[in-house]
Amino acid sequence: MKSGHRIVWTDNALDELRRTLHYLESSFSEKEINRLANKIESVLRNISKYPELYPETIERDGVRRAVVAKFNTMYYRVNISNDQIEILSFFSNRESPKN
Repeated sequence: MKSGHRIVWTDNALDELRRTLHYLESSFSEKEINRLANKIESVLRNISKYPELYPETIERDGVRRAVVAKFNTMYYRVNISNDQIEILSFFSNRESPKN
């Protein structure tokens, strides 16, 4: 049985994730950081196994939106031809959507 699609993070998504973790480290406990990490891992497992589980965005064709936590949303694109999922953004919902 296939274990799932390969997950690839863009530089932009990794930068956004780093900024989010930096913010959490300065403002929240390790327990909160671990809770977010567990939620991220759960969403990534779901995306890997069921890439069409989360809805497509209205704004961009082929880009899907997975709410990770109240303040964080992951945007990704499925590339079936090379069996990979590209994480495009780890967006902080505290920011303006225009960013």
